[in-house]
Amino acid sequence: MLALVNGIPQTLNLRQFVLLFLRHRQTIIRRRTLFDLKSAYMRHHILEGLKIALDNLDAIIKTIRASKTVEAARENLISKFKLTDLQANAILEMQLRRLAALERQKIEDEYESVGQNMKNLTDLITKEPNMISELKSENKRISLKYADSRRTKIYSRGLKDFSEEDLVADVSTFVTMTKTGYIKRVAKDTYRTQKRGGIGVIGMITKQEDEIDAILSVHTHDDLLFFTNKGRVFKTKVWEIEEGSRQTKGQALINLINLTPKENVQAVLPINKKNSDKKYILLATQNGIVKKTPIKQFQNIRQSGLIAIKLDKNDELTWAKLTTGNDFVFLVSQKGKCIRFSEIDARSMGRHTRGVRGIHLKKDDTLVSMNIVPPENKADKTSFQHILVVTQNGIGKRTNAYLYPLQKRGGIGVKVSALSKKTGDVTAAQVVNQNDEQVIIASKHAITIRLPLKNIPQLSRNTKGVILMRFKNDQDHVNAMTVIENLTEEN
Repeated sequence: MLALVNGIPQTLNLRQFVLLFLRHRQTIIRRRTLFDLKSAYMRHHILEGLKIALDNLDAIIKTIRASKTVEAARENLISKFKLTDLQANAILEMQLRRLAALERQKIEDEYESVGQNMKNLTDLITKEPNMISELKSENKRISLKYADSRRTKIYSRGLKDFSEEDLVADVSTFVTMTKTGYIKRVAKDTYRTQKRGGIGVIGMITKQEDEIDAILSVHTHDDLLFFTNKGRVFKTKVWEIEEGSRQTKGQALINLINLTPKENVQAVLPINKKNSDKKYILLATQNGIVKKTPIKQFQNIRQSGLIAIKLDKNDELTWAKLTTGNDFVFLVSQKGKCIRFSEIDARSMGRHTRGVRGIHLKKDDTLVSMNIVPPENKADKTSFQHILVVTQNGIGKRTNAYLYPLQKRGGIGVKVSALSKKTGDVTAAQVVNQNDEQVIIASKHAITIRLPLKNIPQLSRNTKGVILMRFKNDQDHVNAMTVIENLTEEN
């Protein structure tokens, strides 16, 4: 440790540091003892004068009565009884009640007590064993009075097992990403809760041509898998992403992962200890192609990334989800078509394969959402699985996911919502359940709104929905959405 020793900076080991502290405590005790010794000496001197006065009481009274003034009485007492100014003043100020027998005994007892205290204080600063004993007893009193529980954690392991992640607290956080490749993480309480239909707050400062692309609710110790439009995958830790405020732009993704020209991140998948029951990663492209790959094949990802899916010429990877192997896949298109099929219909494949068709899309349609729906649990009446659909113009609703018919993959699907010019096309769709509490919606111009999930009504499949977000101008529209789980003391 670096410390100033007599005004000179020195590097000290633990033993030297403790010795300097003990010397400092010794200096404090010595200064305090000298102060107490001086006070005791002054008191002992006064008591000595009072004791002389009590021993020669009649002569003292006679001398005072014979004096014309107080000054004359003081001078007579000093010259006649060999007293000091301090002692003479104490005798002149002594009250008559001190002449009683008990009061006289108190003065004599105090005189003896102060004398003994002076002897002890003198021994403390002149005899080293006494000083060491006082140091020990004071250290014990300090530790009993001021000691608290250790705040640092001590691990009994070698330095080779210690990582930078051990120094980072595992807390909830948001990760926000834009279309042009800027990413940041912000604290969970950055966005305040509002009622539905509000105008929101500024969630991120973006360039004029930039848009919010994704908002993720994660933990700092989670892994993030970045899937690009070219079918590659990269991995990084959440805590490695630069932390910023609500207004900051964030850092460029190209400084975080090795992207090639014209390559951009299309899907971000958080991996944490909670989804240990997940066995597969399901990928989907904008043309409706899906592929299921075991999650173990994505454990060791090098800095330059790995191939996640083999793409067709005019296709791009857009979605990635975790599955258990027995879930249902829910695909939603921009023009309001959706399909629900069992993931068993999509066999497990390796990373260098193309996949199979999930939904048949028209030429002007693209996939906007892929969600995973677990099997229906009819025994638990408190649980639910709803599809939350939000359109370009801020219209949204919830619908029971199991009301959509179960079909075979590769079909054209059914209506997910009744679309019109008022609603616009579908922008985002996500599965929500009883554990979800709030929804954050971001617009193209980076305006965000946070509202309770219970404020969004549950409607039938062929309905439009209600207004969730209003816009200040006609050029703005909904661009991204994320759902926040219920925050408890354990989570």
